[in-house]
Amino acid sequence: MSGALPLTRRSMNDTRPASAIKICGVTTRDALDAAIHARATHVGFNFFPPSPRFLHLGQAPALAAQAEGHLVRVGVFVDAADDAIADAVAAARLDAIQLHGKEDPARAAQLRARFGKPVWKVMSVAGPDDIARADLYAGTADFILFDAKTPKGAALPGGLGLAFDWNLLRAYRGPLPWGLAGGLSPANVAEAVRGTGASLVDVSSGVESAPGVKDAELIRAFCLNARGA
Repeated sequence: MSGALPLTRRSMNDTRPASAIKICGVTTRDALDAAIHARATHVGFNFFPPSPRFLHLGQAPALAAQAEGHLVRVGVFVDAADDAIADAVAAARLDAIQLHGKEDPARAAQLRARFGKPVWKVMSVAGPDDIARADLYAGTADFILFDAKTPKGAALPGGLGLAFDWNLLRAYRGPLPWGLAGGLSPANVAEAVRGTGASLVDVSSGVESAPGVKDAELIRAFCLNARGA
């Protein structure tokens, strides 16, 4: 599958289902198979070692091959060095690079130029100023993913099942296509899509039976509800 992202800007008045669904933090063949069969469009491979969803480089080639032709492969990084990103890009045959740390627009542009891959920037949201900061990445990133800001001192930058006030996106008309993450589950994804007009929804802990353990039935339900919003 090519790295092209089937994502466009959408307005709050757009009531169509999300056009893309990303199952993030996949580490096993069974979980990846569930995502493929549920007709997700993207898979996230997490290369942040402290995460319970961390994917070792040795496991990446087999999962990359399994996803080939079915899912866009997105690598998740947190303030990672170039060499670490290069190793993951090669091992997982990544189609896109997702930055979930403190990477500024210059860093996003640098990685975009070096690797020739679309760059996603996660914006951690607690208030309206966090939404507005996404505009700074115009011309340096390709896609914005709005996620909930984690509590100060948290060991992980995401994947904690936290949500932010989706009403903060009501007036957003940014220059880049964007998606929604944070606290999504089969129970609320349809509401989230209807309430925000997000072109992509991203889920990790919301389809798990335990931290890092994906549940095939929850993946199926999430994708079904996202498409039916």
